[in-house]
Amino acid sequence: QVQLVESGGGLVQAGGSLRLSCAVSGSIFSINGMGWYRQAPGKQRELVAAITRGGTTDYADSVKGRFTISRDNAKNTVYLQMNSLKPEDTAVYYCNAYTNRYNSWGQGTQVTVSS
Repeated sequence: QVQLVESGGGLVQAGGSLRLSCAVSGSIFSINGMGWYRQAPGKQRELVAAITRGGTTDYADSVKGRFTISRDNAKNTVYLQMNSLKPEDTAVYYCNAYTNRYNSWGQGTQVTVSS
């Protein structure tokens, strides 16, 4: 009963920035935390960043210091600010919401970083 819609992906040059958005609707009260995952071609999906209901954040080592996860409760939106982008950041990025009973996923948004 949680619906997620990602937006903000696109093509950017190395060193540039993008901000991804995840619009959340449905049973928002049941969400314990949110995460951003990414999946590159031929690779497994990996956790990039996460934020709990209380606001605690965590990041993959590969993006630490470059990416920031945040939320705007008034807009029911979670963001991923991506700075100093590298070609290896190229992937489909997915928004995830987890509750005590289930996980929900967005449709994904493509991020491509050119050299």
